[in-house]
Amino acid sequence: MFRKISILVLGAFLSLFSFCKKQNVQDNIAYQTVNITMYPNDPIYASGLHSIQAVGGWTYITGGVNGIIIYRKTAANTPNDFIAIERTSTALPDDPNAKVKVQSDNFTLKDTISGSKWKIIDGSLISGSATQSLRLYSATYDGNSTLTIRN
Repeated sequence: MFRKISILVLGAFLSLFSFCKKQNVQDNIAYQTVNITMYPNDPIYASGLHSIQAVGGWTYITGGVNGIIIYRKTAANTPNDFIAIERTSTALPDDPNAKVKVQSDNFTLKDTISGSKWKIIDGSLISGSATQSLRLYSATYDGNSTLTIRN
């Protein structure tokens, strides 16, 4: 009887700890709290070839570890219109000079030191010495004027 109770208690104890697993790490980049509110319709984001008021437009903003790239995926005025990508290269996460930059095709992101390349639409790896996608932040658009970027 004591043995059955001991086994049940041990089983309950082990299942309790199975829920306390360590959170999976998304990438090898240092953690930096991000909580940014921006307004894509502000005239500051309307100028130039890369206006985020149009589909395919992008801009660099400060925040994250080495800055953030904001890219407009759609113009449906839905919460998922934008994507926010950390500029820190996953190939060289400790090198502040290894910032990811948007290439002239407006589709490819490249770390000019390692040569690694990623897609701007989702941060997924295309080629190079990196083995991980770029860090994505939650980017929620209210469909009217406010874009909130968080981790």
